[in-house]
Amino acid sequence: MGMEHEGGNLSRTDGERAFSHWLCNIEGIGRKGIRRLLREAGSARAVFGMEESRLARLLSPAQTGNLLCARKKGDVWEAYRRLVQRGIWYCPASDPLFPKRLSRIPDPPVGLYVAGHLPKEDLPAVAVIGARACSEYGKYAARRFAGILAASGVNIISGLARGIDGIGQEAALDNRGYTGAVMGCGADICYPEENRALYDRIRDQGGILSEYPPGVRPRAGLFPERNRIISGLSDLVLVIEAREKSGTLITVDMALEQGKEVMVVPGRITDRLSGGCNRLLRQGAGPALTPEDVMEALTHSIPTLFPSCRGEGDAGEEAVLFGPYPEDGAAGGKERDGSLKEAVLEAADYVPMTAGQIACRMEEAGRKAGLPEVMHALLESVLEGKCAQDGGYFYRI
Repeated sequence: MGMEHEGGNLSRTDGERAFSHWLCNIEGIGRKGIRRLLREAGSARAVFGMEESRLARLLSPAQTGNLLCARKKGDVWEAYRRLVQRGIWYCPASDPLFPKRLSRIPDPPVGLYVAGHLPKEDLPAVAVIGARACSEYGKYAARRFAGILAASGVNIISGLARGIDGIGQEAALDNRGYTGAVMGCGADICYPEENRALYDRIRDQGGILSEYPPGVRPRAGLFPERNRIISGLSDLVLVIEAREKSGTLITVDMALEQGKEVMVVPGRITDRLSGGCNRLLRQGAGPALTPEDVMEALTHSIPTLFPSCRGEGDAGEEAVLFGPYPEDGAAGGKERDGSLKEAVLEAADYVPMTAGQIACRMEEAGRKAGLPEVMHALLESVLEGKCAQDGGYFYRI
């Protein structure tokens, strides 16, 4: 994007960005009011010069007064320069770089504040969303799906929330892919604060995106609005763990309104975290059993786009974070060595199980062991960080 600092001048593109930034920061003028002004004037720069009588026909008296006060300050360019110096730029809907996917949704944002980079237009994009309080199974699925998709050149879009969102975005970065975090606050604010390290990584390697000006604090009413942008930036929405009543399902509803495909990672029928996922499957959402299922769906929906993603990344190679599924025959991505501990890990799951259940799985696979031996191997695996324990239950991590 860039701004021409020589002599304090702005390029034509940066000039419109600066005036759009000014317009979007006028108190009391929302998206509808901004769109009315832009339709009438043709550009944010032209809105700045509109006669008061024309403004009064388009805005309420209070809105007109606020705009006139903002115009008197006359610090349009300097305010935008300060914004850019903070590592944030504004991309209005009229900008050539504004995402085309987003411009086609109902009620698109009038612009985006960006810390970092926008998603690449010529690559597929998948929203990876799900439960905040996710299980080990959900964590594993988020890492596996997001990591392999990102390694194949797919843009990963999410909301930086704790749980599935943040885990999937971290996996995308670890696999040298792009991820865009759409915020329910200003792009200068990390929310939740516990994801600060991830927020900083995304600013450097991906993009922090928001329709709200810097300084806007997170509040409940902003998150449903931001969800339409998460789905709007994506070609497909992938749901990994969601309860029957979940904020994730709001994003799904918006995706369906936008005509986007929805796929779901199935879960156990007895698991509340998978209640929403399994209901979506019953209603006709596509099951995602492997990352390849998602990539196949992308090739059907955007055949002209997807082949271009196989060249820059390491498509065809396993994403760096993951070993195979437990039933694939290796524990932790290592060759089987025939040891009891490896057999126990192989039989363990990402869903909590008792030592007795793990012993039964081992016997079904042809490896018998007494319960004390299995328990001892599990406790050793916990100490080594390969398993976790929750009461009398054990699960792989």
